[in-house]
Amino acid sequence: MNGRRLIRDVYNGKISGVCAGLADYLDIDVTIIRVVFIFMALCGLSGLLLYLIFLIVMPTQ
Repeated sequence: MNGRRLIRDVYNGKISGVCAGLADYLDIDVTIIRVVFIFMALCGLSGLLLYLIFLIVMPTQ
Protein backbone atom coordinates (compact mmCIF):
# COMPACT_ATOMS: atom_id res chain seq x y z
CA MET A 1 0.00 0.00 0.00
CA ASN A 2 1.39 3.39 -0.92
CA GLY A 3 -0.37 5.51 1.72
CA ARG A 4 -2.70 7.38 -0.66
CA ARG A 5 -6.25 8.05 0.48
CA LEU A 6 -9.34 8.96 -1.50
CA ILE A 7 -10.42 12.26 0.05
CA ARG A 8 -12.30 15.34 -1.15
CA ASP A 9 -9.91 18.20 -1.85
CA VAL A 10 -12.06 21.14 -0.74
CA TYR A 11 -9.19 23.62 -1.08
CA ASN A 12 -8.46 22.92 -4.76
CA GLY A 13 -11.98 21.94 -5.82
CA LYS A 14 -14.52 24.12 -7.61
CA ILE A 15 -17.76 22.95 -5.97
CA SER A 16 -17.11 20.38 -3.27
CA GLY A 17 -13.73 18.87 -4.13
CA VAL A 18 -14.93 15.50 -5.40
CA CYS A 19 -13.33 15.81 -8.83
CA ALA A 20 -10.13 17.30 -7.41
CA GLY A 21 -9.86 14.47 -4.88
CA LEU A 22 -10.44 11.80 -7.53
CA ALA A 23 -7.91 13.41 -9.87
CA ASP A 24 -5.31 13.54 -7.11
CA TYR A 25 -5.93 9.92 -6.15
CA LEU A 26 -5.81 8.68 -9.77
CA ASP A 27 -2.92 11.04 -10.64
CA ILE A 28 -4.61 12.53 -13.70
CA ASP A 29 -5.73 16.02 -14.69
CA VAL A 30 -8.81 17.27 -12.86
CA THR A 31 -10.29 18.58 -16.13
CA ILE A 32 -10.59 15.02 -17.44
CA ILE A 33 -12.56 13.96 -14.36
CA ARG A 34 -14.84 17.00 -14.65
CA VAL A 35 -15.53 16.36 -18.34
CA VAL A 36 -16.33 12.70 -17.61
CA PHE A 37 -18.80 13.66 -14.87
CA ILE A 38 -20.47 16.29 -17.09
CA PHE A 39 -20.69 13.84 -19.99
CA MET A 40 -22.20 11.16 -17.74
CA ALA A 41 -24.68 13.67 -16.26
CA LEU A 42 -25.84 14.73 -19.72
CA CYS A 43 -26.25 11.13 -20.89
CA GLY A 44 -28.70 9.96 -18.27
CA LEU A 45 -28.03 11.48 -14.84
CA SER A 46 -25.75 8.63 -13.76
CA GLY A 47 -22.92 11.16 -13.40
CA LEU A 48 -24.96 13.30 -11.03
CA LEU A 49 -25.92 10.30 -8.93
CA LEU A 50 -22.31 9.08 -8.80
CA TYR A 51 -21.12 12.59 -7.88
CA LEU A 52 -23.63 12.77 -5.02
CA ILE A 53 -22.56 9.35 -3.74
CA PHE A 54 -18.91 10.43 -3.78
CA LEU A 55 -19.90 13.68 -2.04
CA ILE A 56 -21.53 11.74 0.81
CA VAL A 57 -18.98 8.92 1.12
CA MET A 58 -15.62 10.68 0.63
CA PRO A 59 -14.15 12.36 3.72
CA THR A 60 -12.66 15.86 3.53
CA GLN A 61 -9.05 16.77 4.20
